[in-house]
Amino acid sequence: MATLIRRPGAGGRRAWQARVRKKGYPPLARTFDRKADAESWARQIEGEMERGIFISRAETENTTLHEALERYAAEITPRKRSAVTERGRISMILRDPIASLSLAALDGAAVAAFRDRRLKVNAPKSVCNDLVLLRHVLQVGDREWRLHLPRGNPVDSVRKPQPPRGRDRRLFPGCPGVASEETRLLAACQAYGGPIESLVALALETAMRRGELASMRWEHLDRAARVLLVPETKTGEPRRVPLSSRARAVLDALASQQGRPGRIDGYVWGIRAASITQAFDRVTRRARADYEAECKAKGEKPNPRVLRDLRFHDLRHEATSRLFEKGLNPMQAAAITGHKTLQMLKRYTHLRAEDLVELLG
Repeated sequence: MATLIRRPGAGGRRAWQARVRKKGYPPLARTFDRKADAESWARQIEGEMERGIFISRAETENTTLHEALERYAAEITPRKRSAVTERGRISMILRDPIASLSLAALDGAAVAAFRDRRLKVNAPKSVCNDLVLLRHVLQVGDREWRLHLPRGNPVDSVRKPQPPRGRDRRLFPGCPGVASEETRLLAACQAYGGPIESLVALALETAMRRGELASMRWEHLDRAARVLLVPETKTGEPRRVPLSSRARAVLDALASQQGRPGRIDGYVWGIRAASITQAFDRVTRRARADYEAECKAKGEKPNPRVLRDLRFHDLRHEATSRLFEKGLNPMQAAAITGHKTLQMLKRYTHLRAEDLVELLG
């Protein structure tokens, strides 16, 4: 049976403390301002104990989201390949007012308010990633740390921001008398120097991600089989990428430049992923400036879309689309690109209607 005790509360007010004792369960006590609330809480706890479904909420009530996030960052995040990025995201959430709430007080309304604050300063995709992280933190706490969530995972009850449409940027093919974007881009890469020309060429041939290219090692290259091993991927599954004749030529030229056995550290490029993006952005701006100068000399108006809004990751979209244009089926293309689902492969495939006309007859 529960026991109700009247005792002094905050500010000199009278409060009611409910105490529940039952064999086989730890003693519980909680203080309320109103007697009715104390009685209701005691009946709920006793009922759960009678039905054998009681789970202590003491840890949940005494643990803030801030504490749960810090524990997650210490125990879970280091196991992930995206640990650096995730630590930055956790640091951001720790600075938000939601971090001060106890896990027991965390509900859908609090999560929705957090979402709306983030949407004022971040893109919907980034906010979706915040919510995915928050959901997993609470899930781990509930399943592994005895931080029982009385209302379930509150992130599940919140509407997710609608992400924008996926990018469909492809390289312009050019026309008679006008060089293609690829030609202009590679020319600017050659003028820029360094490994960026080889990186762009290989990205267009293999559809490899920026991070996969940056982490390439010579030992991963199987010249006899004409394939390249990618041991660490975004999906966590290694894959072997077949190399076209152009891709092999790029690597052979690079190997001859470096000599044998290549770089001392074994890496093909010796450049960080972030540096690839920086170099590509500089090259794109240079290629655009050269294009505008060419148009000015001819007395023509430059196309506002040529060499604009182009990112290194767009080369993966371009390469994936070219695989289908070469006649590969979805399973063959996915084996090369590493996409785990056909839906994701579809997002990276952007076939031009003009190229499909010939197939229709």
